[in-house]
Amino acid sequence: MSRTFDFMRHRHLWMGISAAAVLISLVALSARGLNLGLDFTGGSMIELSFSRPVTAETLRGVLEAGGYNDTVVQMFGTEEDVLVRVPPQADREGSVVSEQVVALLRGQVDADVQLQQANFIGPAVGDELAEDGLLAIFASMLVIMVYIFFRFSKQFSFGAVIALVHDTIVTLGCFAVFRWTFDLAALAAVLAVIGYSLNDTIVIYDRVREVLRKSRRPTLAPLINRALNETLGRTIATAGTTLFVVVSLLVFGGESVRSFALALTIGIVAGTYSSIYVSAPALLWFRLEAADLVVHPDQEDTP
Repeated sequence: MSRTFDFMRHRHLWMGISAAAVLISLVALSARGLNLGLDFTGGSMIELSFSRPVTAETLRGVLEAGGYNDTVVQMFGTEEDVLVRVPPQADREGSVVSEQVVALLRGQVDADVQLQQANFIGPAVGDELAEDGLLAIFASMLVIMVYIFFRFSKQFSFGAVIALVHDTIVTLGCFAVFRWTFDLAALAAVLAVIGYSLNDTIVIYDRVREVLRKSRRPTLAPLINRALNETLGRTIATAGTTLFVVVSLLVFGGESVRSFALALTIGIVAGTYSSIYVSAPALLWFRLEAADLVVHPDQEDTP
């Protein structure tokens, strides 16, 4: 006989942990903010090719000595190919910055370094990207809430959105607490996390609805426990295989995809947790009842 877990027994403890994590994240986001990358703040992106292997630490030290502070140096492809991100310089234009960086590295690191590509992102473009990113997050949550409202009921809709807000805030909070760079790749990962977490939540909700419709027991907590246990194997398998790929990307993917893989790793863990200990207990808060699950003709089970 397979083992069953009483998830709802300690739901108040786990919800307290979730509330504490969200509170810490909100404080960090308010007090410290996100360490925004050049995609949002603007600056110069310079792609270089060296004639010999170099290290990011060496290049970063040379650039800081030359007056370019807070510069991001990323290796991509090989040890000879480097992407340098320079924050906006108040006294220098973008084209001048790229020329000076190349001249500085040619003089102190490699005389044969070649400039492959140089782009400048203005602060106005960065602000617009930040606003569009926030709008994308809020719009996705609104659409999800409407979809689940019509697909299930209002209790499910509220619970799913609470879980998605939890996952988003915790992921952003980790970036704020540890001062990791938040760029467009990390934003894309946050949006992916919303979809991933929703998928897991919908699977659990669908089983809760099925169990509640077939059961005559009035107590909701045991029915939610049953639904969670019946979907637990699927939840662990999905989260485990996805985490294996994402962690591999985080370890071996290099600096260019680090923020994306890092945000996905945090989001998958938070999303798996919230599907069990946030979205499911929320059904108890909002007093879900069998009467709320009226079977429509298009939702009736086929024999």
